Amino acid sequence: MGYIGLNKMRKHKSSVSEATAYKEIGEFWDSHDLSEFWDKTREASFEVDIESEVTYYAVDKMLSEKIQAIAQKRGVPADTLINLWVQEKLQEQRAS
Repeated sequence: MGYIGLNKMRKHKSSVSEATAYKEIGEFWDSHDLSEFWDKTREASFEVDIESEVTYYAVDKMLSEKIQAIAQKRGVPADTLINLWVQEKLQEQRAS
């Protein structure tokens, strides 16, 4: 199975837009509607596991604003920063 890069789809092309790059496909669908190509679609079946691998916790608004500011300064998403901090605290707890 070959590698399909983010910008070019080697030897593959979109069946509707005939694009050979993901960017081209995006540009095509920005200016077209699926209803124009409904006759080219086919039924698909698949299963979806809707259980989230993420647990959400309430954070005080003032804390959230501070977290977002620090995360922005460090150039990381706030949830990544929080996960790193929690991981550090958990390791400290195990060590004591």
